[in-house]
Amino acid sequence: MGELRLMKGNEALAEAAIRAGCDGYFGYPITPQSEVIEYLMAEKPYDRTGMVVLQAESEVASINMLYGGGATGKKVMTSSSSPGISLMQEGLSYIAGAEIPCVVANVVRGGPGLGDIQPAQSDYFQSVKGGGHGDYRLIVLAPSSVQEMSDFVPLAFDLSFKYRNPAMIVTDGLIGQMMEKVELFDPVPRLTDEEIKEKYPWATNGKPKGKERRIITSLDLDPHRQEEHNWHLQAKYQRIEEDEVRYEMLQCDDADYIIVAYGSSARIAQKSIQLAKAEGIKVGLLRPITLWPFPKKPIHELVEKGIKGFLSVEMSAGQMVEDVKLEVGGQTKVEHFGRYGGVIHSPEEVLEALKKQIIGE
Repeated sequence: MGELRLMKGNEALAEAAIRAGCDGYFGYPITPQSEVIEYLMAEKPYDRTGMVVLQAESEVASINMLYGGGATGKKVMTSSSSPGISLMQEGLSYIAGAEIPCVVANVVRGGPGLGDIQPAQSDYFQSVKGGGHGDYRLIVLAPSSVQEMSDFVPLAFDLSFKYRNPAMIVTDGLIGQMMEKVELFDPVPRLTDEEIKEKYPWATNGKPKGKERRIITSLDLDPHRQEEHNWHLQAKYQRIEEDEVRYEMLQCDDADYIIVAYGSSARIAQKSIQLAKAEGIKVGLLRPITLWPFPKKPIHELVEKGIKGFLSVEMSAGQMVEDVKLEVGGQTKVEHFGRYGGVIHSPEEVLEALKKQIIGE
């Protein structure tokens, strides 16, 4: 068993970055995720592993630091909350276009606009549809516990480098601020410069003697070459959709109805399922762990089994529900239930919504 600690979700994320062999964290404080950079500054990871921690002058600066650091094959990371992630969108598009690995964590707060510091899930569209310009995708992981806040950091780095694609961890202020027991994984050594050169031949590390310079860019003024690059990206995204879908199913085998929820909403929905069972209503939970790639296949299989209806439960006005409807394809009922602007729904409210909107009671 690994080291056990009682930690906030934000702290677990920060500690995981150190243990995952992160070379550099570049961020800017914004509630409700400020504990990430605060924890890193207090821990002084440079003394532990050689990891650099820098408070950038803005979120725009921090995402462009990831572009530079990631292009050299280093493990780099940032975190922010909704308005800060909005400022990073241009940089994320550039990073995706240049195929640079990095990890970005979004501890979502209520919106739109400046909003408030309470938890929300209203950044789903921004995360999975590509909030910046162009045809690109982020690999998006959605933890539902403090333990997963830790576990998903090395996973995000692994996926990011495997596909040379930015990975995003999307959580919210509830999980970021809550405290739970965490089993920490053993530290992973940082790669040396020589190991990076051997492992990542694409990385730019100066002009090797007798060889051409390696230039990593998303710019190509020839539209035909740019289209070729886009075809390459789309083929990569298809591979990710085929191989990297992650989800959890709870009590779905004999269910009549399915709640689809991720993150904090999935935890709340688990209690709703217990309440429903006490009333003789058979309800299962489908929890997407990767928001992109979205778990399409299990939804198709549930529809084929004859599920009578799906309720998409989100702390938003209804965003993931569009993807659920797309996969159900009109073959059964799909409805949305959510609370907005930082208000958290209760298990009783979710069950009541299921009864009224899906079952028809």
